[in-house]
Amino acid sequence: MVFSSLTFLFLFFPLVIGVYYLCPRALRNLWLLLTSLLFYAWGEPVYIRLMLASILFNYLCGLAVAALQKRQKHGWAKAVLIFCIAGNIGALGVFKYADLLVESVNALTGSHLALLELALPIGISFYTFQALSYVIDVYRGTVAAQKNPITFGTYIALFPQLIAGPIVQYKTVERQLVSRQESSGLFASGIHRFTVGLGKKVLLANQVGLLWDTVAALPGESLPALTAWLGAVAFTFQIYFDFSGYSDMAIGLGRMLGFEFLENFDYPYLSRSITEYWRRWHISLGTWFREYVYIPLGGNRRGLPRQILNLVIVWGLTGLWHGASWNFVLWGLYYGAILILEKVWLLRPLQKAPGWVQHLYSLLLIVLGWVLFALTDFGTIGQYLAALFGAHGAADTQSLYLLVTNLLLLAIAAVACTRLPARLAAGLLRRLTLAGQTAVRCLFYAGVLLLCIAFLVGDSYNPFLYFRF
Repeated sequence: MVFSSLTFLFLFFPLVIGVYYLCPRALRNLWLLLTSLLFYAWGEPVYIRLMLASILFNYLCGLAVAALQKRQKHGWAKAVLIFCIAGNIGALGVFKYADLLVESVNALTGSHLALLELALPIGISFYTFQALSYVIDVYRGTVAAQKNPITFGTYIALFPQLIAGPIVQYKTVERQLVSRQESSGLFASGIHRFTVGLGKKVLLANQVGLLWDTVAALPGESLPALTAWLGAVAFTFQIYFDFSGYSDMAIGLGRMLGFEFLENFDYPYLSRSITEYWRRWHISLGTWFREYVYIPLGGNRRGLPRQILNLVIVWGLTGLWHGASWNFVLWGLYYGAILILEKVWLLRPLQKAPGWVQHLYSLLLIVLGWVLFALTDFGTIGQYLAALFGAHGAADTQSLYLLVTNLLLLAIAAVACTRLPARLAAGLLRRLTLAGQTAVRCLFYAGVLLLCIAFLVGDSYNPFLYFRF
């Protein structure tokens, strides 16, 4: 699917964008819907019917909820909403979590129930949450029901962010779906943003991911601390550049089509607490759970014990959203526990500490969290955590070799996680004339694009980590 997606983008997007701008405005959403479905079918031909069913189901539910609300039949509207939520979560549960449930039952009872072994429809978690946010907002009266099925289908299936986010709430693009204004400036900005995202993915995430794969393949029972930390830091960089890179590409492609998607990352590794980190990381997911789960559960309005329970529920679900494995639930509850501790006790003394202490505290917990995320077997997680803290010695010759051969790459990745590159670029451009700025930008983005193409052609290692979610 990764190769297919990139092939589509590079080979077909020029055709898509060319026809898009030649189309009358009244037909542009239809063209986007058709090409988005083609994009999805390219990698998932079997599950295109599931996508179409999701579009039709949620479109009809939205109309029904709006009609019942208008007729003051609020009880029936709520019943339709519950039916809609159950249908969406049910489909997500069958295709994503059925085998986890069967495996858990088998492990607990000693039974031998057969696994369904259904292939995971790519992006199902993203478009299911988008559809749910739409119907819930229709019920709340936040948005009007979309009566045009083509417009609604475009919202659900829009290919730039279809398979790996960000999660786009309908209310943030409602006007853009019917009256967006394309411009040359927005188009140029989209090209720049897409190129930056592609560079993050191909030139940074892929390269540092090789180090993580090397370390993860080593026997955990003899892993030295330095090797373990190199691997954990490598995965920390890989998942950030992989996911934020895809989000950048999605935002860039959206701009080329006249859409402005909200930001999904805000330099999360600069955070001074885990509370701040989760305001900066995967912003669209955090916003979704806050608006559609945490606040409806009561948020912080019903006292501290209920708030703690709400946080446990939200973070358990956040972990489970990421994958059908119990290590994701552990990862979610790990962050839930830290956030509760910060809320109740830790945040105030932490804010009085020096800035470097706050950063070190946050980064240490973030890196440890990614170990829980990356390794699915609890025994392997335990071995790796023990290795991080010196259970098998500090270092060996392989540790030193991996450090020396990857030090420059890790340093570049660390700098790229900060605002420093943007500040340096802005300082350089301020010294140039307008023509000089344009020339430098064009040369830079062309160079990044050519490098990415060269790496993609010559390197078979190109995973998109968030495609499985």
